[in-house]
Amino acid sequence: MRRSLLLSAAVLAVGAIPVSANEALMEMMNDPGQWVIQTGDYANTRFSELDQITRENVGDLEVAWMFSTGVLRGHEGGPLVVGDMMYLTTPFPNTVYALDLANEGRIAWRYEPQQDPNVIAVMCCDTINRGVAYANDTIFLHQADTTLVALDAMTGEVKWSVKNGDAANGETNTATVMPVKDMVIVGISGGEYGVRGHVTAYDMATGEQRWRAYSTGPDEEMLVDPQATTVLGEPIGENSSIESWEGDQWQIGGGTTWGWYSYDPELDLIYYGTGNPGTWNPSQRPGDNKWSMTIMARDPDDGMAKWFYQKTPHDEWDYDGVNENILVDQEIDGQMRKLLVNFDRNGFAYTMDRETGELLVAEKYDPAVNWATEVVMDPESDQFGRPQVVADFSTRQQGEDTNTEGICPAALGTKDQQPAAFSPQTGLFYVPTNHVCMDYEPFRVSYTAGQPFVGATLSMYPAPDSHGGMGNFIAWDARTGEIKWSLPEQFSVWSGALATAGNVVFYGTLEGHLKAVDAETGEELYRFKTPSGIIGNVTTYEHDGKQYVAVLSGVGGWAGIGLAAGLTNPNEGLGAVGGYAALSDYTALGGQLTVFALPD
Repeated sequence: MRRSLLLSAAVLAVGAIPVSANEALMEMMNDPGQWVIQTGDYANTRFSELDQITRENVGDLEVAWMFSTGVLRGHEGGPLVVGDMMYLTTPFPNTVYALDLANEGRIAWRYEPQQDPNVIAVMCCDTINRGVAYANDTIFLHQADTTLVALDAMTGEVKWSVKNGDAANGETNTATVMPVKDMVIVGISGGEYGVRGHVTAYDMATGEQRWRAYSTGPDEEMLVDPQATTVLGEPIGENSSIESWEGDQWQIGGGTTWGWYSYDPELDLIYYGTGNPGTWNPSQRPGDNKWSMTIMARDPDDGMAKWFYQKTPHDEWDYDGVNENILVDQEIDGQMRKLLVNFDRNGFAYTMDRETGELLVAEKYDPAVNWATEVVMDPESDQFGRPQVVADFSTRQQGEDTNTEGICPAALGTKDQQPAAFSPQTGLFYVPTNHVCMDYEPFRVSYTAGQPFVGATLSMYPAPDSHGGMGNFIAWDARTGEIKWSLPEQFSVWSGALATAGNVVFYGTLEGHLKAVDAETGEELYRFKTPSGIIGNVTTYEHDGKQYVAVLSGVGGWAGIGLAAGLTNPNEGLGAVGGYAALSDYTALGGQLTVFALPD
């Protein structure tokens, strides 16, 4: 079993890092036997060097053991493996389990938060939680009610806790957090409630707030320097956010930060995306609505922004920009570049220089995408970097109380938060996608703190004139912006992918299948039907010299909200209930961890 780092130039190097970086945590990330961060590593590659399971023997996988979480609703995220201990969390009430792998998965401890159940009513798109984080012998949980808790990794004892938001105003949490250096980086949910998004750094040892950077508003509150912070190589200028909103709309401007975070130790920058502007009715908020829908690069020490890139100015479709940013080094046009690759909800895949924010590639990663024709790539054009909106699919141009039909993708995007994976062996990205379109009717809505601030009615359905299903699992070349192969699925692929050194890629389906495919060809090599639909992220680890693959099943999330919450009106679940009505014919509720291994 290989234990050393792959030296391929395609993997983000961790050499030459600042002394202040959390070297102990990064050393653990570099041990393929463990899985100590939800995204596999700081670069978000979700790649494992373990190669005991290969494309030749993956068909022999068997269930090694299972664990019931005791909670229904959607199970996103996945387990962490630190030494002999596995850590996982559930949907609300966010119970944390520590399982002793050296003792048949015995529950070493559990943490059961006491949260006000009223928070459920203000959680968008199910009561999921995307997992705990680990650093410095501590487990970090960001609860649904925005309480950030630090737990002793061996005992579960609470070391400290701090409130990151106020559920009474619509602020909640669904995401994991990211430990960096001696801090924990934390976001906020609630864009559908007019929450003003922010990212906050807390001291890892004490819970003291170090800094907070808002997504919208005055420069000093956004932690930007009008001259030093850039967009596509140019200074953003003074009051760049405020001037793109009408009046004081930026105060309820959305741009929430409920997605994934990545970190480049060499450049000493963190990366993340911001969500949709509030409200979903674009006619109520003229302007570009900066800096919603934006990739942000910041200094983790003080939060100051280095560069921004807004993918969907003046969003008209709820194409949140929070998806993961994957950091790799690859050659483009004969030159090695430090890349950031982002598969956005809006259906475009972006390849950027992660040091400068230069835009290198922007192409559709689903041919059904029709709301825009292209992203302009000519630096001399006044439209450089902007998508070219098709008038027939512009909900603003069609107007309020008008049902705009046939928009692709639907609001849940060509890909939502379900993370992609990258293999340095093939140089390809493996992307779970939604092949879904929608009808969208905006209407006028008033803001009241703590009340829904949506302002649109949606219906969703499979992309027409296609394979009839609602998902694809694709292999993508970010250097050229091309799909290398694509596997059609009956429903959206809502689980996170995993790539391994055995040239095997894993993902789960909403019907509940764990699938393994050949990394080079996409050929299906293995499938197993778990008890419930899979929206969790596949992980792998090694224990006592044996490689295991683990995944949470438990249908839910936005795509499965009808099943998870018992909804029947087709327009409920922000339009998803009708689109995924047939899912109930294939799976039912349940929360379970299933662990696989090769036979002895």
